Amino acid sequence: MTLLAVFTTLPNADSARDMARMLVERGLVACAQIDTVESFYHWDGAIQQDQEHRLMLKTTSGRYPAVEAAICEHHPYELPAVYAIPVTHAFAPYAAWVAGQPGQP
Repeated sequence: MTLLAVFTTLPNADSARDMARMLVERGLVACAQIDTVESFYHWDGAIQQDQEHRLMLKTTSGRYPAVEAAICEHHPYELPAVYAIPVTHAFAPYAAWVAGQPGQP
């Protein structure tokens, strides 16, 4: 079992809260944290600048496919950023708590 930090960004606080709550309620993530960020990126042939809300989601590699599917299904963006970083070191009791959440493997 590998712990993951999964990231995505949303256009506003309400959509970020809705996504976070949905993923926690489904047992797909143990925890969701929301940060406000300023993003610069290329889209539609121009450089864009937006305030966004970044979710950091704590889950396991076994749950990642379901997390990704749920994010993509409910995300308002045409092309949502969804990516994961493996957690190589974690306090063992905390890792066990993340892994022990109800939901998919």
